[in-house]
Amino acid sequence: MPLAVIIAEYDPFHKGHQALIKAVRDAGATHVAAVMSGSFMQRGTAACLSKWARTRLALAGGVDMVAELPVAWAVSGAETFARGGVALAAALGADTLAFGSECGDIKALQAVASVLLQPSMNKLLRQYMKSGISFAGAREQAVQKLAGSAAARLLHGPNNILGIEYCKAIQKQHSAMDCFTVRRFGASHDSMEESLYPSASRIRAEICSGGNWETALPSSESVRIVRKEIEAGRAPASLKQVERAVLYRLRMMTDEEYRMLPDLSEGLENRLSAAVHMAASLEELYNRLKTKRYSLARLRRLVLSAFLGLRAVDSIGLPPYLKILGFGPKGKDILVKASQKRMLPLLTHTSDREKLDSTARNVVELENRATDVWALCCPEPGPAGMDQTAGILTF
Repeated sequence: MPLAVIIAEYDPFHKGHQALIKAVRDAGATHVAAVMSGSFMQRGTAACLSKWARTRLALAGGVDMVAELPVAWAVSGAETFARGGVALAAALGADTLAFGSECGDIKALQAVASVLLQPSMNKLLRQYMKSGISFAGAREQAVQKLAGSAAARLLHGPNNILGIEYCKAIQKQHSAMDCFTVRRFGASHDSMEESLYPSASRIRAEICSGGNWETALPSSESVRIVRKEIEAGRAPASLKQVERAVLYRLRMMTDEEYRMLPDLSEGLENRLSAAVHMAASLEELYNRLKTKRYSLARLRRLVLSAFLGLRAVDSIGLPPYLKILGFGPKGKDILVKASQKRMLPLLTHTSDREKLDSTARNVVELENRATDVWALCCPEPGPAGMDQTAGILTF
């Protein structure tokens, strides 16, 4: 039973995602599982569609099982995001981790991952960052010095970067799983270009504007799922719906709470605290925070983490449980494989949470809270408690 796992957001699941699944199956995988972000995304925004709608889309599109990446890892930078996703892929019993990349060359990505793990890398990064350049710029210069310009150019592609972090995480976790990559199908991550495979951001923009999003989805069933969410007032969800609540929460935070936020450097918490007391909107807040050193995605994640009450300590280790959101007919085989490995507690029923230790229960509580907040981001605000009442989806 060769199992391939894909770490994804599926916001929404589209034709490019389906093409990757086909490529994975053509390469020999009999089963495909996804480790998917829940209610909030790595770009620092609310998911456009609920985790349950996105699970349905994935199952309709050919995924056999969907497991959830807890929020503390899902809204982190590439390294932490990858670390959490790889750990859950291993717990599922993955033989292969599959992903799209700009280069489509797994050996090249693995080579850069090995360079980034060299002991001399941290010293070089500190040296280059002292000159005032961003972390991304310093990393590129360090890789160029250690491995040449061709290797450094791989860091220009966002999907290459994430793929490199997957390869790093596999090496650091001493995992036996293989990596498989294909050249990414369709437009670049945030591209609005016309393409056979429009990007997820393009599709979200069409959904938000009432445009022609239907043709970008893989099937009539996918269209039906998304249309049902829109008609029910559950999509498109956005932080704009809770904008003043975000500003209120950040204005009420203490200095100690700011110091506990994830992914801080060079007094960024002080910059955020000062900016939020002046900003009258999220857009203004991001603009006040923006500098050459910090990407917009990182700043969005920081603001979101503050709003959700996430701390640096929450994502230091690995996810402490494996929560299943849904599965199809072949997903039962994956459940059996994961239960036999016993790497992590398996959550398939609400009552399973009572068996967790205090650390894992805290992660569950953060997830529940994030989902309750997400419900307020919908066009028609939803009730709290969905994580506690929703069962596993079957398709």
